[in-house]
Amino acid sequence: MSFLKYILSKPFLKSLITIVVILIISVFVLTRWLNYTTHHSEKITVPNLDKMTLTDVVKSLDSLHLKAIVIDSASFNSNYPVLSVIEQSPLAGDFVKEHRKIYLTLNPSGYRKVTIPKIYGKTLRQAVIEIKNIGLQIGEDPTYIPDKGKDVVRGLKLGERYLLEGDKIVKNAKVEFILGDGKGE
Repeated sequence: MSFLKYILSKPFLKSLITIVVILIISVFVLTRWLNYTTHHSEKITVPNLDKMTLTDVVKSLDSLHLKAIVIDSASFNSNYPVLSVIEQSPLAGDFVKEHRKIYLTLNPSGYRKVTIPKIYGKTLRQAVIEIKNIGLQIGEDPTYIPDKGKDVVRGLKLGERYLLEGDKIVKNAKVEFILGDGKGE
């Protein structure tokens, strides 16, 4: 019974009420402080930065108190202007808080260069696969030269320039094959 007497005693009840009041005040103060410091009710709509240049992006985001961070440049895309935004994170229309970083992927200034692989002496079918895999286009008009191997690659041209193994050319360029006609010695 002494435990029950202690729980019902005035000092214990005063302590319990004091703890509850302090807890309620602490939660109230903490909630108000968090709302103030985290800007809980404030939000900014992320603008659509698609196809904008980096200088225009920086101006647009500065006016909204947001920061632009370039994280990458993707493979060149001819549908987008040079050095313009291809992707952004968070996406346009999302809500963020002030001073949030907006991560951007830019379109590079041109196609990257690729190296001509070892295709001389291979069949046309093998060479076509290798050339397409590195991102080059193949012209429709191959040149045939006298050679005993039919449709064996004997050269590669870019316009009037003859290409050698290891030469670097711009990705997506159109190359023409020089092939054996199968009638030579």
